[in-house]
Amino acid sequence: MNFRCRRVFLSIIIFLITSLVVGTVAFSSEPENKNHSENPAEKKAFNAGEFMFDHIKDAYEWHILSWKGHHVSIPLPVIVYSKTSGLNIFISSKFHHGHESYKSFKIEKEGKYKGKVVEEMEGGAVVRPFDISITKNITSLFIGVAIMLWLFLGIAKTYRKNPNKAPKGVQAFLEPLILFVRDDIAKPAIGEDKYEKYLPYLLTVFFFIWINNMLGLIPIFPGGANLTGNIAITLVLALLTFIITTVSGTKDYWVHIINMPGVPLLLKFPIPLLPFIEIMGVFLKPFVLMIRLFANITAGHLIILGFISLIFIFGNMSPIGGYGISILSIGFSIFMMFIELLVAFIQAYVFTLLSAMYFGMALEKAHH
Repeated sequence: MNFRCRRVFLSIIIFLITSLVVGTVAFSSEPENKNHSENPAEKKAFNAGEFMFDHIKDAYEWHILSWKGHHVSIPLPVIVYSKTSGLNIFISSKFHHGHESYKSFKIEKEGKYKGKVVEEMEGGAVVRPFDISITKNITSLFIGVAIMLWLFLGIAKTYRKNPNKAPKGVQAFLEPLILFVRDDIAKPAIGEDKYEKYLPYLLTVFFFIWINNMLGLIPIFPGGANLTGNIAITLVLALLTFIITTVSGTKDYWVHIINMPGVPLLLKFPIPLLPFIEIMGVFLKPFVLMIRLFANITAGHLIILGFISLIFIFGNMSPIGGYGISILSIGFSIFMMFIELLVAFIQAYVFTLLSAMYFGMALEKAHH
């Protein structure tokens, strides 16, 4: 076991060093200025807020880098349904990084539809078509799922072939994590006799969040997408936990919510104060799950991007100031990368643990 732990530790150290080197190189490149002036001689002042939010928001292309005004990106499929022209499928490169329109569609640069595909009508108005495009976050979702399938189908195949042999390679790295979720999360929170039913979901949630958190820290393809910092993703994860908890709830669970035994009648009638609070808690629990994951991952990215923005802010004032602050900014960014590697695991752990605790509370029976 000690040898296995050393191998796991060595693998983590190698990943840390690789991520930091790649991150430092990528972050040292000049940020893209998407607002090109008509006069090439004019340069728009660096906008830190725009730079930071452009890096964490979803997009119709996977931007790799910008070099001397040339943008290298991976175009993605745009799939929109218009009431006037029907279904339209094309590649996002038709928009030329958002500077041109294709057919009657374009990427809006301002207003409530900023950054989204809109359709220009004959009168000059713009409307939002039904949009099911394969965006950067969706592509990252597919990549994360593909990695999970590759890892766990491969591990399952190895276990079937060699059931009595010690694990090796990736299997040796992931087995302690699988046992950790089972023995330290599922069993204590749900119970020795009930956890197996919920273990597949808990393992899926844990590794989905952890793997996508780690991918989000790698600033080059196939990493760099802010998937777990997208509130739509965290909403779906929290909603799944809510549905499983609600369906699994026993009679005693619902009795304690609606008519808690041992509570004075004045707290339940004529104003059902306590039942109202308990029912609100049923919906607040998944809401907190959603916000916690979204806020922590997004905040971590913004802090690192904030440190990088300092380089360009001081660089616009003075080249010497830019070079001087870069040492401090890169140092803090590397430190934050270490913290984010820890946060990536902690957030996966916390979401899985709270989900398991909710399942355990729903299955709890009253002791008479």
